[in-house]
Amino acid sequence: MVRIAELVHYPVKGCAGTSVRTAEMTPAGIAHDRTFMVVDADGNFRSQRGEPRMALVRAGVSAGGAHLRLDLDGLGPVDVAADPEGPRLEVTVHGQRFTGVDQGAEAAGWLSEALGAPSRLVRVPADHDRRVGGLTPGTSAFADSTAVLMASLSSLDLLNERILARGADPVPLDRFRPNIVVSGWPEPHTEDRVRAVRLGTAELGYAKVCVRCAVTTVDQDRGVRSGPEPLRTLAGYRRADTGGVSFGAKFAVTRPGTLSVGDEPEVTAWDEPEEGLGGRLAAALA
Repeated sequence: MVRIAELVHYPVKGCAGTSVRTAEMTPAGIAHDRTFMVVDADGNFRSQRGEPRMALVRAGVSAGGAHLRLDLDGLGPVDVAADPEGPRLEVTVHGQRFTGVDQGAEAAGWLSEALGAPSRLVRVPADHDRRVGGLTPGTSAFADSTAVLMASLSSLDLLNERILARGADPVPLDRFRPNIVVSGWPEPHTEDRVRAVRLGTAELGYAKVCVRCAVTTVDQDRGVRSGPEPLRTLAGYRRADTGGVSFGAKFAVTRPGTLSVGDEPEVTAWDEPEEGLGGRLAAALA
C-alpha cells in the first residue's frame, strides 16, 4: 500500500533535518523548512558542499517558529529567539540575491565556533517573495529551488542494488535530504511521473527532477565526505538531459494544507518522465 513513510523539515539550510509525524504545508513548503540559513562574512550561503560538518548541527524549531535551538555534540546548545525585525543583510544562494534578517551575535558566535569559520545566521524576512520556476511554478524560502523534494523507497532500493553490485556500501535516504518519503510504489522513480498529487489536505504540482550534487556524498551521521557514491552509480542510469544526475522530484505547493505520516498519496495527474530519464530507467531495469 502506498503511504507517506516519513516527513522531514530542515529548519536551517544545510543542517540536520527533523522528522515529524504531521506537518503543515505552506505555500513555501513544509512549515519551518529552510527558514534559516548560515552565511559567511560576504553573505554567501554555507552548505555541506563546502562545510560537511553542518550535517552534525541539529536544529529544532518551536511550533510557532519563534524559537530555534542549535546543538552540536561537544559544543552544547544555543537558544535563538527568532527575530523577524532585525538588521537586514544581502545574502546569496547559487548566485541569486535575497535579503536575510540577521539573528544576532550569539547565534553567529556559536556557528562560527561550530564550523571553524566566521558565520552568521539569517532568517527569511516576513516580506520574502521568491518565485521559482519549473513545470509548476511556486515559491520557497531558502531552499536551492522549488519548495518540496519527494523521493521513494523503491527508488532507493534500485540505487542500492546497483551500488552493491559494484561492491560498494549502500547509502541511506538521508543522503538526499527529502521532505516527503513515499513507500509502496512498486516501480522505482514513480515520483518522476507524478504531475499532481494530494497529500492529506495539501496539494502539490510537479516542478522538475532534482539534479544532485556533492552533498549526497556526505555521511550525515559523521559529517564527512565518504567517497564517490551515490553519484558514481547514479551516473550510469540517471543522467539528466539538463546535466548532472537526478534522484527524487521537486514539487511546488498548489494548495496549502496538513499532511501526516501514513497518509496515502492521491495522484490526480500522471505523465512520462522528463526526456531521456524514462529510457535510461527502462534499460537499468532490463
